[in-house]
Amino acid sequence: MAKESMKARQVKREKTVARYAEKRAKLKAAGDYEGLQKLPRNASPTRLRNRCKITGRPRGYMRFFGLSRNAFRKMASEGKIPGVTKASW
Repeated sequence: MAKESMKARQVKREKTVARYAEKRAKLKAAGDYEGLQKLPRNASPTRLRNRCKITGRPRGYMRFFGLSRNAFRKMASEGKIPGVTKASW
């Protein structure tokens, strides 16, 4: 489990990126790099980190499901993810 402060910081960054996305695109299209530098650092999409929707774990993230490998394995074995079955041969 990630700390609540880390999850909250990520949510705050996501909101900041969304707020400045249009302005950032305009500045980038115009080639105004000084204007881009004046935007907040957290307005850059590269500052975002993919995190598990359940645990907030940043590593072992599966983009298609939005879960970390640990949460995915647990939910898949419990049958909570439709269409996913444990391999057996």
